[in-house]
Amino acid sequence: MANSVGLVPDSEHQGLIGRLPALPRALVMLARFDRPIGWWLLFWPGAWGVALGGGALTHWPLFGWFLLGAVAMRGAGCVYNDIIDRDLDAQVARTRNRPLASGAISLRAAWLWLVALCLVGLLVLMQLHLYAAIVALCSLALVAAYPFMKRITWWPQAWLGLVFSWAALVAWGEVVGLLTLPGVLLYAGSVVWVIGYDTIYSLQDRDDDAMIGIKSSARRMGRHVRVGVAGFYLAAIGLWSASFWLVRSDWLALLALLPVAAQLLWQVATLDADDGAGALARFRSNRTAGLLMFAACLVVGTA
Repeated sequence: MANSVGLVPDSEHQGLIGRLPALPRALVMLARFDRPIGWWLLFWPGAWGVALGGGALTHWPLFGWFLLGAVAMRGAGCVYNDIIDRDLDAQVARTRNRPLASGAISLRAAWLWLVALCLVGLLVLMQLHLYAAIVALCSLALVAAYPFMKRITWWPQAWLGLVFSWAALVAWGEVVGLLTLPGVLLYAGSVVWVIGYDTIYSLQDRDDDAMIGIKSSARRMGRHVRVGVAGFYLAAIGLWSASFWLVRSDWLALLALLPVAAQLLWQVATLDADDGAGALARFRSNRTAGLLMFAACLVVGTA
């Protein structure tokens, strides 16, 4: 390994991560274990699918398996993304200290780490019935294509939405037994939610992305980014409302969405497109939004 690995600016728990030996620290950072927000955001749609599908009590072990799968597969996705983007990452201030971009870990070691994380994902896959397992495997093409999207479309956030929301379909298929309209609407709402929060996240890199030709929804929307994020969040609430209505045709069921709607409204109302630290804080607050949405799914799905 050419260099000792440094911490990237948005690493959490920097004191703990910084005390690790060089190789374990590089592996932790390569899989983004230093930033747990990513696996929380990958986990929540699966948890929603279990809860809204009525499986919170009958299928409760799925929550643990989906959490383990989220940690492992988000880590695997990040390793794969960094393998593909290692040259681009070296040109961006926020990412140039990533282990592969900085030369702190070898490409061979990164591939071995990717295989190890995928084996954990395989263990989780083996806990599912055949139908849900097939649904899960159908996401692999989307995952493989994602790192290339920022080179060819202004909307890589939309592709990320398809990938990061897929657990909702897997969970629905596992609990309900097949993909029905409420589960598909839950998934679609998650897709546009992801577009909204990842647009906020990409505000941090707009200047660097412009210099090296990387596309993003934040760049595409320009000064209209707050309106755009608001539109995606509104669409998410609308799609989730439709999903809830099909599960329980009662206006009271829709009231369960008010807390998550209020949280998303706070993000938009307080978003400053020129404040990178503020954008990161609002992006991370979607961990809370996911929890509030889970509570709503739990109430409606078990009523």
